[in-house]
Amino acid sequence: MAKTINVGVIGLGAIGERLIGAFSQYPETSVVAVCDTMTERVEAMTSKADGVKGYTDYNEMINETNLDLVYIAVPPKFHHKIALDVIEKGIHILCEKPLANSIEEAKEMMDKANEKGITQAMNFPLNYSPGANTFKKLIDEGYVGELRRVELTMHFPQWPRSWQQNDWVASREQGGFVLEVGVHFIQQTQRIFGSVKPIQSLLELPSDQARSEVGIFANLELEGGIPFIINGLSDIAGDERISFTAYGTEGTLSLINWSAVEGGKLGESIKPIEMVDQSDSLISNIVKALNGEKAELYDFAAGYEAQVVLEKLRNR
Repeated sequence: MAKTINVGVIGLGAIGERLIGAFSQYPETSVVAVCDTMTERVEAMTSKADGVKGYTDYNEMINETNLDLVYIAVPPKFHHKIALDVIEKGIHILCEKPLANSIEEAKEMMDKANEKGITQAMNFPLNYSPGANTFKKLIDEGYVGELRRVELTMHFPQWPRSWQQNDWVASREQGGFVLEVGVHFIQQTQRIFGSVKPIQSLLELPSDQARSEVGIFANLELEGGIPFIINGLSDIAGDERISFTAYGTEGTLSLINWSAVEGGKLGESIKPIEMVDQSDSLISNIVKALNGEKAELYDFAAGYEAQVVLEKLRNR
């Protein structure tokens, strides 16, 4: 019987807590230590998680606790330093997206992790979702025929959303919907359609220079010169809507609001499409990888490749 995988979590915001809950659903993984610079968050987590050690200094956590895996769930500008310290200890890593706060930081993280030979994974959950995998399966089977265009639309009544009210998600340095949401679909585009080349990006920026973009219109190209268009707006009327659509010579296919798939052939109406079965997950694949089994993980290279495109979209 394989030993239990001891997990340490750095960052106890909404996403960190969500993954702690996910780890608890797997008997093979055990969250044994948590860390956050906010003492009240640490105390709240350790009070409801029996036997979990709490820290406000991540170096103390990785030095004092026997860890197999560290999940980094802090704001992007802190990923680089924390990841390098974890890598130096030889501990495997699951990292939030975007990988880092610059292309240079992302590359160093990727290179150091590869040199050390540690298992590395990005939290790109769409790769394990029924909706995204139904979309990919139908594209691979030729549902749309010859691809003509891909479009990503991101519309937000407000940014940050009501459940994301913190300084860094709203900041031009680390946040904005291009980074926070766009990264998932850039990675999906690279996964499904191959390399992506940014051509032009027009950002709508507010007068407050610390605040993130409120609009983007970008032209990119896929392999073979196929257009990929990104249209994003925040601070607008209506409901949040995210659509990722492929147009082809035989049909149209969309992934809507992360999970729903709809499509139609030429001459037909657009209708909902039944999902493929999906029993796999990020954590189950991490367990496989750490037990030496074949696993589907999207590593720091996937994070780096997405970040190269993202930083060009942000004109950085």
